[in-house]
Amino acid sequence: MQDKAQELAAGAAQLDIALSPQQSSLLLGYLALLIKWNKAYNLTAVRNPDEMVSRHLLDSLSVLPFVTPGRWLDVGSGGGMPGVILAIMRPDCQFTLLDSNGKKTRFLTQVRLELGLGNLEVVNSRVEAFAPKQPFDGVVSRAFSAANDFVALTRHLGTVKTRWLAMKGQYPEEELAALPLDFRVEQSTQLSVPGCQGSRHLLILRRVTSADNG
Repeated sequence: MQDKAQELAAGAAQLDIALSPQQSSLLLGYLALLIKWNKAYNLTAVRNPDEMVSRHLLDSLSVLPFVTPGRWLDVGSGGGMPGVILAIMRPDCQFTLLDSNGKKTRFLTQVRLELGLGNLEVVNSRVEAFAPKQPFDGVVSRAFSAANDFVALTRHLGTVKTRWLAMKGQYPEEELAALPLDFRVEQSTQLSVPGCQGSRHLLILRRVTSADNG
């Protein structure tokens, strides 16, 4: 794990993200669990552990500057990206990780227990059936669905103040053209992830308000 620790530290520095020794230890602890469980649970299509620091940890860390204080939902969390990474980095926020796959939520529950992440909740449910007691301040997804489906399926989980963060590869023009009429793109940012080939984009979406039409 020493080489992965060095890669993580160098990549975080490139992203201008300061990692405390505890955060670094927790991130590497999560990675070790992911590698161990992936063999039996098929948590990620990335099979080579040497690719996981850049394609999972650093890719998830790249959206950290856009995570504001509050309650966050990671939809279709799968193996825990980016929800687990963000929960480690933002202990001041509450994160709910939602997935309909029981194997994946069992893994996420194990991660929460082993890493002692008190600000992380795991929910095994389809997003359409999920009915939390209060709406979320932010909703994030990484490879969950097309952007238009992402907001359509989760609209009941937010308000006009909620921000939807969609992590994408190429800029998804067709998906955005199909957005529901009451949603708009607030911000689009091209991300540079150390060690990752190809294009990465973050789209921040929100509901249209009367002020937008005024």
